[in-house]
Amino acid sequence: MLHLWFTDNLLGISWVDSGWVPILNPGNVLDYFSERSNPFYDRTCNNEVVKMQRLTLEHLNQMVGVEYILLHAQEPILYIIRKQQRQSATQVIPLADYYIIAGVVYQAPDLGTVISSRALSAVHGIQSAFDEAMSYCRYHPSKGYWWHFKDQEEREKAKPKTKKKEEPSSLFQRHRVDTLLLDLRSKFPPTFYQITCSSFAVEVKKEPEPPTEAVKQEEREPATKSSAPAPPSKPPPEKRARLQ
Repeated sequence: MLHLWFTDNLLGISWVDSGWVPILNPGNVLDYFSERSNPFYDRTCNNEVVKMQRLTLEHLNQMVGVEYILLHAQEPILYIIRKQQRQSATQVIPLADYYIIAGVVYQAPDLGTVISSRALSAVHGIQSAFDEAMSYCRYHPSKGYWWHFKDQEEREKAKPKTKKKEEPSSLFQRHRVDTLLLDLRSKFPPTFYQITCSSFAVEVKKEPEPPTEAVKQEEREPATKSSAPAPPSKPPPEKRARLQ
């Protein structure tokens, strides 16, 4: 079973005949491809019948079955050969493509194989990432889950301790705060009250003026007080001689 799968799936192998490499050209590349040691060549194809009968390749259009044609040539490095199923002179079904680079023959993968290979590679990478992430996960009933990296402690010790300058706010924060304030102002506009003078009117009561006679009497009293004689001042005490 494994041998049958290996013979059907030829994407992982290549073939080369070093004797043909220096003389390869568009005229003999199909003869090079039809070598008996080439695992990509089908012996039951129409090319083999034409070769045995010594006919030209133009007779392939008049036959029905599997055939090989030269699809593209870029001398002297690249040649593309197509395997196809001919049903009539104008109708063919492509089966596989083969490319020859510097004399080495490879089978071109189909679209399904390419998508399957890329998906398998992506799944393998994701699975490897999950496995590596789970190896750093730790759990303790009292602490819960945390990440423990092998190089984390060494990196923290190697890093120089520098104090970063803490900015009060960034440009984005200031711009965002201004936007929020404008939005709040538009939703809840401030109300202004008009102040009138009548609301602050104060009644001023006039005191009754004293009669003129009382004012004149008050003016006379300080004058009489100033004209009164001052009391006599006491003389300084006499100095007495001390008895020796």
